[in-house]
Amino acid sequence: MHGEYKVPGGKLVVVDFDVIDDVIRNPRVAGDFFLEPDEALGDIDGALDGLAAASDAKQIAKAISAALRPDAVMLGFSAEAVAVAVRRAMTDARTWTDYEWEIVHDAAVPPRLHLALDEVLAARVGEGRRKPTLRFWEWDESAVVIGSFQSVRNEVDAEGAAKHGFDVVRRISGGGAMMMEKGNVVTYSLYVPAELVQGMSFADSYAYLDDWVLQGLRALGIEATYQPLNDIASPLGKIGGAAQKRLGSGGVLHHVTMAYDLDNEKMLEVLRIGREKISDKGIASAAKRVDPLRSQTGLSRAAIIESLKQTFTSLYGATPGAVTADELAEAEQLVETKFSTTEWLQRVP
Repeated sequence: MHGEYKVPGGKLVVVDFDVIDDVIRNPRVAGDFFLEPDEALGDIDGALDGLAAASDAKQIAKAISAALRPDAVMLGFSAEAVAVAVRRAMTDARTWTDYEWEIVHDAAVPPRLHLALDEVLAARVGEGRRKPTLRFWEWDESAVVIGSFQSVRNEVDAEGAAKHGFDVVRRISGGGAMMMEKGNVVTYSLYVPAELVQGMSFADSYAYLDDWVLQGLRALGIEATYQPLNDIASPLGKIGGAAQKRLGSGGVLHHVTMAYDLDNEKMLEVLRIGREKISDKGIASAAKRVDPLRSQTGLSRAAIIESLKQTFTSLYGATPGAVTADELAEAEQLVETKFSTTEWLQRVP
């Protein structure tokens, strides 16, 4: 068995081992990480040797942590990272470069159609009918996009949304409400096969799928970091957030919205951001949580998107693509039957 896991923002962990009578044997952990003292590597190997092959990531990490000598120092990786590498070896896990990627950046469509395209394209990737894809959204309408499980009335001020011209729509992924003002957000979706995140917890997969965009933002001079569970941030404030949905087809939807520019007062009129939501942030106002890309880079929104596309292409060899007529027709039908219906929007009133 052979498993690899590149720790987001950290180092590569490689694990080789045999499975004999459903037990891990002869494990060999390697990588470009840092570990002191040298003998601690033997502790990790010893912890893995004899574990049941069916052990989950938590059990593996617990065994490693218990076996490490008290003075061991792990830099660039962790017991949890080794556990992920082991679990990926046990499954049909793949890496980014195992796939042919497409980048789609089509003309603007209505918000509901964007949401329907997310479902259609993720399903098709899972079914093997489309290559894994990165799609950037273009906006010519403004909308509040609420999470799958959020209450409409608790998240959106209906009068404020109407006053400022924001439609209200619901996506298939969880997470929080996002104020998507046309021209002022950078939104993209990743449609990937489940094999890319095999062996990872949901939390691990968020960091893993966000790692490329952190590299892209750093190339623009932004000290971008991942903040669990689903935020992208910098020392100046939150930049954006991610949400994810795993489909029965085997496709994974991972989409991210980052603020390009932001009218804080408008946001507070459109969204109902309560004290409870910001109680753990150490700030007095929700408006101070976000620091948009425009203020941090001085670049146009288009220039930022082009730079991010270049980063992704340089990392994974992506080629330009487009939504097909057939995919668009299926998404338009889904708008009619699902995303534009009162039943869907008000599934949690």
